[in-house]
Amino acid sequence: MKEIAVKGQKRNETGKKATRELRKEGMIPCNLYGEKRGENGLPEAMAFAVSATEIRKAIYSPTVYVVNLDIDGEMHKAVIKELQFHPVSDQLLHADFYEINEEKPITIGIPVKLNGLAQGVRDGGRLSLIVRKVNVTAKYTDIPEVLDIDVTNLTIGKSIKVGELKFDNLEMATSKEVVVCTIKATRKSNAAAQDAEAAE
Repeated sequence: MKEIAVKGQKRNETGKKATRELRKEGMIPCNLYGEKRGENGLPEAMAFAVSATEIRKAIYSPTVYVVNLDIDGEMHKAVIKELQFHPVSDQLLHADFYEINEEKPITIGIPVKLNGLAQGVRDGGRLSLIVRKVNVTAKYTDIPEVLDIDVTNLTIGKSIKVGELKFDNLEMATSKEVVVCTIKATRKSNAAAQDAEAAE
């Protein structure tokens, strides 16, 4: 996985009023969840803030990054866990990060990349990508930037499911029955099939 550096600062005040003031200043409130747990056993978050400009490079990209967070000089390696956007303006309102290390496996969505000219496309069908990301579980050092899937032998009416994918050191966390891609028949492919039947 590619890495990216983001600077932040701890925030002492939380709540709606404090977060509104932060956003007015061009800052995004964030939480970092890690190994630390509270008395109730639940993960304890570190509250911090980053500038909207600083975090933009990490989120408005098809690449899934390992984020090297510099929070007031404290270094943390993390991945983005959840993003909250305004329902109307689509402006980023909040970000949650999850702290990682080289030993502990994480579950994260990785983009799918279809490779090759499918047989079904050569026969006039249309290749459709159904899911753009597949969740995988692995140590972050073993997680690739994309999941390369060869579709060369895929024919019309056939599909590739998550359960058919195999990658070294990766465990598929998305349900095995989820269809990743499929080749749908088109008028052109139907006409070609009818012509072939007539010729026979």
